[in-house]
Amino acid sequence: MKLASLKAGGRDGSLIVVSRDLSRAVGAEPIAATLQQALDDWQRAAPRLNALYAQLQGNAAAGAFALDIAALASPLPRAYEFVDGSAYLPHVERVRRARGASIPESFYSDPLMYQAVSAGFLGPHDPVPASSEDYGIDLEAEVVVVTDDVPMAVTAAAAADHIQLLGLINDVSLRNLIPDELAKGFGFVQSKPRSALSPVLVTPDELGDAWHACKVHLPLHSYINGAWFGSPQAGEDMQFDFAQLIAHAAKTRPLCAGTIVGSGTVANQDEARGASCLAEKRMLEIIRDGKPSTAFLRFGDRLRIEMRDAAGQSIFGAIEQQIVQAR
Repeated sequence: MKLASLKAGGRDGSLIVVSRDLSRAVGAEPIAATLQQALDDWQRAAPRLNALYAQLQGNAAAGAFALDIAALASPLPRAYEFVDGSAYLPHVERVRRARGASIPESFYSDPLMYQAVSAGFLGPHDPVPASSEDYGIDLEAEVVVVTDDVPMAVTAAAAADHIQLLGLINDVSLRNLIPDELAKGFGFVQSKPRSALSPVLVTPDELGDAWHACKVHLPLHSYINGAWFGSPQAGEDMQFDFAQLIAHAAKTRPLCAGTIVGSGTVANQDEARGASCLAEKRMLEIIRDGKPSTAFLRFGDRLRIEMRDAAGQSIFGAIEQQIVQAR
C-alpha cells in the first residue's frame, strides 16, 4: 500500500491512503488520524489500511478524491528519530580521495551514521530555504526506510522484520559549513537543515522483486533545472543493507515506531550513472582536473528526485523543489 499526509490536519498532517498510480486517495480516519498514530499501533492499523487500499484500487472506497501532490505534507511531517547512514562506499571513497585521505578499514565493517534532523520535514514540493548561497547548498538523493518499534541490540536478521515502509529523501546539506563542524569532532548541526521526504511512503511489497536482501534494486533519478544529473542503482555498491543499518542504530538503544533510517547518498562505482549529490561530482572533478568546475545550488535552481518501476511508473512520487532565499 501507499500512504501520504495532507497538509490539512495540523502539524502532523492528515493520513491518507493513495492509489498505486498516485492518481487518487482516500482519508484514513477512523483507522488512524496521522501516519505516526498508525505506526504506533502498526499491527492493528496495517491490515485495516491495506483493506482500505484494496477498496481504493477497486474503485470501491467511499470518499475517494483526486490526489493533488502539491497539497501533500511530508508523509511524516515530523518524526521521533531520523538516523542517516553512509552505506555507499563509492561516495565515501571519492570524497576522502579528493582530499588525499584513505578509507579506514573499519568503514568496511562498521557503518557510518549520524543523528539527523527529524523535528520537521519539508513537503515534497516545498521550497528549500537557505540564508546564503555561500553555504554551499547541495541535494542528497537517498532511499529511506521507516520502522515499527525496534528492540535494543536487535540482530540484522531480526531487524529486517521491522522495516514497514520505504521512501526517498532529499537530505539537504550545506557543504561549506560541514568542514568547520566536523573539525570540532562533535557532528552536524548548522550544516544539516531540514530535509524533504517523497510524497508517499510504500510498504515493501509494492516494489515486488525490486525489494530483496533489504535493498531497493532500482535506479534513483535526479535532475537539476530539468537536466539529468544521475541515475545510480540503489541496490548496487551498498556496503550495508537496511537491516544492518537498523541493527547498528539500535545497538545500545531501542528505536521507536516511526524511526527513519537513511541509506546515505546513493552512489555507484560506475561514474557514467551520474551522481546523487553535487559534492560527489565536484570531488570527481577535483580528482580528474585538480579543481571543481560544478557550482553548488543557487537561489532559483530546481531539483527533482524520483524512482520508477520497470514499467516507468513513479513509485513514491517525485520530490520537486526550488532553492529560495530564507526570509
